[in-house]
Amino acid sequence: MEKPILSPDFTIDDIHKLREYNYYLTKDMNPRERQNYYNERGMEVHRQIQERKLQKASL
Repeated sequence: MEKPILSPDFTIDDIHKLREYNYYLTKDMNPRERQNYYNERGMEVHRQIQERKLQKASL
């Protein structure tokens, strides 16, 4: 399955596409693999948020 292309308006359909894609990626993982998958991505998002906060603060 290819990575979904999201619309600029980010609609409900985009959320459905992301959920379907995420399910496709994780469906064959065992619980430990799935936990690591989500934790790694969550930490990446957290890092990006912190970077943006620092950029805003320096402006």
